Amino acid sequence: MNHRSVFQVGHRSFSFFMTEAILLFSPHGSPIRMLTRRSKVRVHWVLQCACLACAALGLASIVYNKHLVGKAHFASWHGLLGLVAVCVAGLQCLAAVSLVYPSLVRGWPLARLKRWHAAAGLLAYLLGGGSLVLGVRSAWFTASVGGLAWYLAALCPAVSGLVVVSQVTDAYMANKRLQS
Repeated sequence: MNHRSVFQVGHRSFSFFMTEAILLFSPHGSPIRMLTRRSKVRVHWVLQCACLACAALGLASIVYNKHLVGKAHFASWHGLLGLVAVCVAGLQCLAAVSLVYPSLVRGWPLARLKRWHAAAGLLAYLLGGGSLVLGVRSAWFTASVGGLAWYLAALCPAVSGLVVVSQVTDAYMANKRLQS
C-alpha cells in the first residue's frame, strides 16, 4: 500500500468513524439503538478513538509523502483545514475525559459539559467535512475522478454534514428548551 492509499484510507475512515460515532445516538437510524445510553457512549468513545487514529495515520502518511517528494507541507486550504480538523478532534477527545470524570471540572454541571462537547464535536466534524470537500477540488482528485462520481464525492460530505448538524442541534436545542 503506497502513501497516497494510506492517506485516502485515513480520509475515508475519519469521515466514516466520526459520522457513525455521532449518528449512533440517533433515535431513527442507529443500528445499536436498543443498547443502553452507557453502552452507546462506550461505542462512541471507541469509534472516536478509531477516527482519531485513522486521521493521525493519514496525516503522518501525507507528511511523509510530501517530505519524500520535496513538496511544501500544508500549502493548500485542504491541507491546512485538515490539520486543524485533526488537532480539534484530538483536543475534543482529550476534553471528553471531563464527561467520564465530571468531578475534574469544578463548577460546570454535566449538562453544560455535554453541550460544549456536542458543539466542539460538531465543529471538528464540520472542519473534517470541509477538508474533504476541499480535497475533492484538488488537482489530483479532479484528474483522477470525473463526471458523476466527482459530484457524488463532493455531495457526500455536504449531505452527511447536514444530517449530523440536524441531529446535534435537535438533541441539544430540545434539551435546552425543556430546561428553560
